[in-house]
Amino acid sequence: IEKWNAAHPDEKVTFKEQTDQADQQHDDLVQHFQAKDAEYDVVSVDVVWTAEFAAKGWLQPLKDSFALDTAPLLPATVKTATYNNTLYAAPVTSDGGMLYYRKDLVPNPPKTWDEMMGMCPIAEKNKMDCYAGQFAKYEGLTVNAAEAINTDGGKIVGDDGKTPEVNSAEAAAGLGRLADAYKNGNIPKQAITYTEEEGRQSFQAGKLLFLRQWPYIYSLATTEGGSKVKGKFDVAPLPGTSGAGASSLGGHNAAISAYSDHKATASDFLKFLQTEETQRWFVTDGSNAPAMAALYDDPALVKEQPYLPTLKTSILNAVPRPVTPFYPAVTKAVQDNAYAAIKGDKPVQQALTDMQAAITAAASTG
Repeated sequence: IEKWNAAHPDEKVTFKEQTDQADQQHDDLVQHFQAKDAEYDVVSVDVVWTAEFAAKGWLQPLKDSFALDTAPLLPATVKTATYNNTLYAAPVTSDGGMLYYRKDLVPNPPKTWDEMMGMCPIAEKNKMDCYAGQFAKYEGLTVNAAEAINTDGGKIVGDDGKTPEVNSAEAAAGLGRLADAYKNGNIPKQAITYTEEEGRQSFQAGKLLFLRQWPYIYSLATTEGGSKVKGKFDVAPLPGTSGAGASSLGGHNAAISAYSDHKATASDFLKFLQTEETQRWFVTDGSNAPAMAALYDDPALVKEQPYLPTLKTSILNAVPRPVTPFYPAVTKAVQDNAYAAIKGDKPVQQALTDMQAAITAAASTG
């Protein structure tokens, strides 16, 4: 934004920082949209909100004079910004989950979930916890539960975005893996409270052997003064059943509010976010996954950010979270029931039956 403002003194952009909790970011945007507030011109939209916001008429369609060139972008990122065959947002950053592991203790990363679980005695021997992800009852749990379910070939909702398909043997196998690991201690008891930051802090403090995380912590774990794992960790694709698992596709898109009074400037700013210079900066300074495809194979960038090829594998294997216009109800159904299943408050099969029923109810009222 400082770079933009320096180059465009007559089109000043003001930044409003939001909370680091995705659910609270979503609610803040919804409140402004419902009030038809012109204060927000460009909004940062989590990839799973595009369908909901577009269906409600809150976003300016990016066509005609607002059209963007999406050819240089990863196709998966363009898909996340599209609803009903219309582009509603500019892909800015992508994201994929990766497995962070202690290479000083595990020279060769596990390729499958069972292989990883078989390495947990190494953690015990070193008085560490074995594996964690994001298991608190919030959006991160939907990501982790979806990864487990998708990796086993299950689905949460069908391609129509409305029909639940989560009550399946494949979903039970995927969610069951997390529940079993929590029950036997391979996922430590405190990990049920972990969001991204608690897991990062545990890994950086040297208390965790394996961590499912986004790319943003790579530079933090490498550069932060208190990090005890500098030079001792690496990343690998998420382990699946027989090879790389299915990451949830993450990332953020930039959209123009339908109520903005400055849509021309907003459109120029969206194009600025997609320039090669800005996309490269997101990688070098933000440890973010760019939306621009060519940067993943850029030799200079890969030398500086060695995780990029692994991240590309993650994104190419990624599955979007459910694309549905009533996403908040779907993610609540997933969070409530996956949390109960992992914690052991509900059998896995019962959790999936309840999840299916809650999504069905949301579809019928949505």
